[in-house]
Amino acid sequence: MAFSDPQSVTVGGSAISLPRTGSGNGSGTFTSNDGLVRMTIASSYGKRTRRTIRLEHSKVAPDPLISSQNIKYTMTSYIVTDTPVTGYTVSEAKAVVDALVAYLAASTGARVTQLLGGEN
Repeated sequence: MAFSDPQSVTVGGSAISLPRTGSGNGSGTFTSNDGLVRMTIASSYGKRTRRTIRLEHSKVAPDPLISSQNIKYTMTSYIVTDTPVTGYTVSEAKAVVDALVAYLAASTGARVTQLLGGEN
């Protein structure tokens, strides 16, 4: 089963459509038309099952050393779930992921701000 095509994300209040641009063994890639936003979803199987959803965002901005030149900057954010092959149902693993996402989103994203500010 695959994620539907296209996917959509909202960054800074702007909705971005991400049509499917790649599909492989256990993975799918969705990329914006301008190539500045990409979502990758992957699963790998072994002694443990690892599932990853990754959002890569790029922008072009002035070079701080040469202000007359623009350069491309890229950042990535992702969530990885790593579960044993047996012992957790999908519902149980979802409950753990939901708890983390809710924790990060609480208080208008205050925990994300702390994380990005380098607090630990």
